[in-house]
Amino acid sequence: MKTVVSGIRPTGMLHLGNYFGALKNFVKMQDSFKCFFFIADVHSLTTHPTPNNLQQSVKHVLAEYLALGLDPEKSTIFIQSDLPEVYELYTYMNMNAYLGELERNTTFKEKIRNQPDNINAGLLTYPVLMAVDILIHKADLVPVGKDQEQHLEMTRQFGKRFNRLYENDFFPAPKAFNFGEDLVKVPGLTGQGKMSKSSGEADTIFIFDDPSILKKKIMRAKTDGGPDKPNQKMSPEIANLFDLMNLVSEKSTVEKFREDYNKMTIRYGDFKKQLAEDMEKFVYPLRTQISDILGNTDYLAKVAEIGKEKAKASAQKTIKEVREIIGIKSFN
Repeated sequence: MKTVVSGIRPTGMLHLGNYFGALKNFVKMQDSFKCFFFIADVHSLTTHPTPNNLQQSVKHVLAEYLALGLDPEKSTIFIQSDLPEVYELYTYMNMNAYLGELERNTTFKEKIRNQPDNINAGLLTYPVLMAVDILIHKADLVPVGKDQEQHLEMTRQFGKRFNRLYENDFFPAPKAFNFGEDLVKVPGLTGQGKMSKSSGEADTIFIFDDPSILKKKIMRAKTDGGPDKPNQKMSPEIANLFDLMNLVSEKSTVEKFREDYNKMTIRYGDFKKQLAEDMEKFVYPLRTQISDILGNTDYLAKVAEIGKEKAKASAQKTIKEVREIIGIKSFN
């Protein structure tokens, strides 16, 4: 069975793009792959979160994972900082990562531009830590978007370099996992691209948005002057709103408003009001389930402990073999 590794930083709340994107597909993967899903709390330290915010964010992500249907019996769900083996392998792999290649990393150059007052060493070696998260479980597949392809290529590079240096084939070369047609791209409310927390609050529907805030966001979504001829091609803004309605509304509702549009009788106010009602109806059960799990701290602690033990068994095996390969052995 092939091994899959994927992580998420505990920064920001779950939004509709996350739900319909990779996270929902993770649930399907549990029955076909050996899955490791981790919460990358150490990665988030590059932005210096407060201790309380970090802990609450970790709990929230864990609750979201579980509410979406990840099963701690089928998958290994764990917190990155629970594995000291990650730091050890990170140290070893840093010895074989070179300044020039790290400085050329697209994400690092972007961070230099966006946060010039916080260019720390963790940002520079971020690709090494990302690689270690993958390599320590000897992953075959990694679900990644376009923005992470360079990091995955660097992971393969670091693994191959280790193999060459120590004349073995210990680390596999992980491939990108493509969900294909199963990966739904959720548009943002502004019509400027896919929904993402980096595109701003007004563009993003968070599962934990208060109903009044959710409605306000949708009612403020950009529209156009309306069709001026039957069956007119939709503008990107209107097409996006219909794409969102397709995700959360009854088929008959979508067809009704599409017919109104084609007949030039659509009223955008009514259209967005219906979308807001259907959106709240859709996210309410998810919001409730996440809240219920968040309130069960004993269950969260139990899941984290189960994941820690399973992930540690995998990581310890890798570290033991890596030490032997590079010559770090005790005299006993």
